[in-house]
Amino acid sequence: MSTPFGVDLGNSNTVIACARNRGIDIIVNEVSNRSTPSIVGFGPKSRYLGETAKNQQTSNIKNTVENLKRIIGLPHNHPDFKIEEKFFTVPLTKNKSDNGISAKVKYLNKNQEFNATQLLAMYLDKIKDTAFKETKGNITDICLSVPDWYTEKQRRAAADACRIAGLNPVRIVNELTAAAVGYGVFKAADLPENDYKKVAFVDVGHSSYQVSIAAIKRGELKILGTAFDKHFGGRDFDYAIAEHFANEFKSKYKIDVTENPKAFYRVLTAAEKLKKVLSANTQAPFNIESVMNDVDVSSSLSREELEKLVAPLLQRFNIPIETALKEAGLKPEELDSIEVIGGSSRIPAVKTRIAEIFGKPLSFTLNQDEAIAKGNAYICACHSPTVRVRPFKFEDYNLYTVSYFWDKEDEDEDHLEVFPKGGLFPSTKLITLYRKGPKFEVIAKYTKPKELPKGTEHFIAKWTIGNVEPSSGESSIAVKLKLRNDPSGFYTIESAHTVEEQIVKELIEPKEGETQDEDAEPQYKEVKKLVKKNDCSIEVECAALSEPELQKYIEQESQMIMEDKLVADTEERKNQLEEYIYELRGKLEDQYKEFASKQEVEKLTGLLQKAEDWLYEDGYESTKAKYIAKYEELASIGNVIRGRYLAKEQEKKEQYRQKQEAAQAQAMAEKMAQARKDDGNKDDKSKNNSNNKNKKNNKKDDEGDISMD
Repeated sequence: MSTPFGVDLGNSNTVIACARNRGIDIIVNEVSNRSTPSIVGFGPKSRYLGETAKNQQTSNIKNTVENLKRIIGLPHNHPDFKIEEKFFTVPLTKNKSDNGISAKVKYLNKNQEFNATQLLAMYLDKIKDTAFKETKGNITDICLSVPDWYTEKQRRAAADACRIAGLNPVRIVNELTAAAVGYGVFKAADLPENDYKKVAFVDVGHSSYQVSIAAIKRGELKILGTAFDKHFGGRDFDYAIAEHFANEFKSKYKIDVTENPKAFYRVLTAAEKLKKVLSANTQAPFNIESVMNDVDVSSSLSREELEKLVAPLLQRFNIPIETALKEAGLKPEELDSIEVIGGSSRIPAVKTRIAEIFGKPLSFTLNQDEAIAKGNAYICACHSPTVRVRPFKFEDYNLYTVSYFWDKEDEDEDHLEVFPKGGLFPSTKLITLYRKGPKFEVIAKYTKPKELPKGTEHFIAKWTIGNVEPSSGESSIAVKLKLRNDPSGFYTIESAHTVEEQIVKELIEPKEGETQDEDAEPQYKEVKKLVKKNDCSIEVECAALSEPELQKYIEQESQMIMEDKLVADTEERKNQLEEYIYELRGKLEDQYKEFASKQEVEKLTGLLQKAEDWLYEDGYESTKAKYIAKYEELASIGNVIRGRYLAKEQEKKEQYRQKQEAAQAQAMAEKMAQARKDDGNKDDKSKNNSNNKNKKNNKKDDEGDISMD
């Protein structure tokens, strides 16, 4: 049974949630953090993923890749690439196979290239491993959230990355839609049953800013409008601060940190920390030791100065809000609530600006970092056959108009606008085409360039429909196509079949008001109907990886996992040997002193010294097998001495146990003797009382006799 889990793939950090224990839990990573850095690094012996990549980033900056969600499915010639390139410290190049983006890194002491889909798959494999270690469950099904502005190509690439990582992407969902689902499910008690509650969801993240307007009632959700700014987020604030101090250090310390990638990264990291400090304080120091050329730098920044630096960014806030409201056909005053999420929404100036635009107070009832992940986990649970969840229907907003094209042949039209912008999905449309056979092509394209982000390729997919055979004597045949914008936002042709006109018998029903004799035979009439003839074959060419390519990447990822595991196991064995050397040496002078002969101590001490010298010289980068052999060589003698020590300890325990049992037995005997003594005393006392009573009675009898005389 697969444990349903959802992943909020953040540009800076990723949050994992899973459905269990009658609720949604956030998964902590190996260092007990509730989020994991979205980073992949490469080293001479293995990869660094998540926390380890973050820890290695400063020293390994030229082989560390971040901002993974910004390049997945992005063509190398896309205008966004020129903007994104400055945020990377590794060389990015054109991927020859699909015109996408690859990162050049040094891995296993060789120059290698990995495309964006592979890089994301590596990271998702780490996320899967984290979830498995925490839940101990079978992790296969995943609901992954992506930015609302992702195109078909980017969504397909994200799904492929999941498959390379051994995961089944049951749904690719828009980030704010996932947050809205979480709101609708976990705050159902506050929602009306009949009327819709109008809620604006605002997400100010690390690299982008998104707004969605939703209509929510108990058990149901519709996204009415969505808008975004792809290049606005927390990292832009960090760069504004870093560039401010870089300019200051040029004049103050005569150094240019922008020329040194490591130095600028350290300034950028310090800028992010300063930004967070200024969210709660009005003034913050800025200090970095030996930032460059052994120069220590020191400065400070006030919240007021920060707001002046980012003023041009804050002026861009209104556009997505106004656009989303316009698409939803609502005014700010018609909204019932404004829910704000995203790490950058903690910045006071950001909160103030959003409230000014809406003209209403903001609501922070959702967890700003975890709301999307929890919504994803719930959606994944909805697709699980083994987990029961409260039913919740939701429909998403289609951002771009899509039309399907075909050869005209005998048709009046050669295309049809099937899924318009503003429509809700999942959605299905049935169309009928008259074809001559034996096969034909259908192509899906984005058809309104003004709606699209600049540089977006218009082509979506091409389907070849085969097994089209007109009936005998006919020049063409009707083909019914089931076109679908599926729950993940993918445009597909789900099925295709031919139909032909046949004469069939149809039961004649009595007219309204007429009575029919029960014994009368049923009457039929012959009518012409379109009846399914046969299923058509469908071959697709789309942005998704072909099966051979997918298998190739899966094999490569499996090989790298094995290499990482071997390195981790080798390091563990090395640490085990080092620990054993120091532990055994210490015990020989203490616990094991009286259990080893002088000759054994001398021999073992010599072996320990040799093993230590080897470990820090020739054996510093040895193999797993050699570490095991060295350990066993020492343990073969050490375990003999340890056995004597344990035997003595066991003897002491046995003696102690016997003493305890003897003491308990003696205590019990004394207790029983005392009890018997107490019982004897009671009997004596009772006897004395009885004698005294008899004496008193005798005395009374004597007195009575006297009086009677």
